[in-house]
Amino acid sequence: MVGNLEWIPAEEGRALLAAPVAAAIGTDMKVAAIDPELADTATFCERYEVPLESSANCVVVAAKRGGEVTYAACMVLATDRADVNGVVRKHLGARKVSFAPMDEATSLTGMEYGGITPVGLPDGWPILVDEAVVAAGDVVIGSGLRKSKVLLPGKSLADLPGAEVISLAQK
Repeated sequence: MVGNLEWIPAEEGRALLAAPVAAAIGTDMKVAAIDPELADTATFCERYEVPLESSANCVVVAAKRGGEVTYAACMVLATDRADVNGVVRKHLGARKVSFAPMDEATSLTGMEYGGITPVGLPDGWPILVDEAVVAAGDVVIGSGLRKSKVLLPGKSLADLPGAEVISLAQK
């Protein structure tokens, strides 16, 4: 297991997951309760002894082209940053890409800001997963809520509906 958390099978910890995440859990997922005040990556990793390279962040972006807006999720290791204005923009064929405003991201996903995760995202959303996340082994990601985290094999993120594995991190 990763860090000093008490991980339980996600099936047994549904109360620790946002509703869309609970509806989409996989058999390889575990969940652990955390202090919601410690949900931000750096603080979380320090307090719960989770290496940054074992933690992956999800950012929601809004891609715009010709008056149309497409939302997508980007997954990168906590040690990296997503190349939103380069790789993501080109991959989505957008003229402009920006981080989705907090109120839009939370209302569209049904998840809390700071806990958004690619598991359980709305149908049709592209999920761009950096190849380093897939290769990382087990990774800690959001649960949809700030009060918990999910542990799963990074490679299982590649199997989510709409997921594409690409070189996403800024180099």
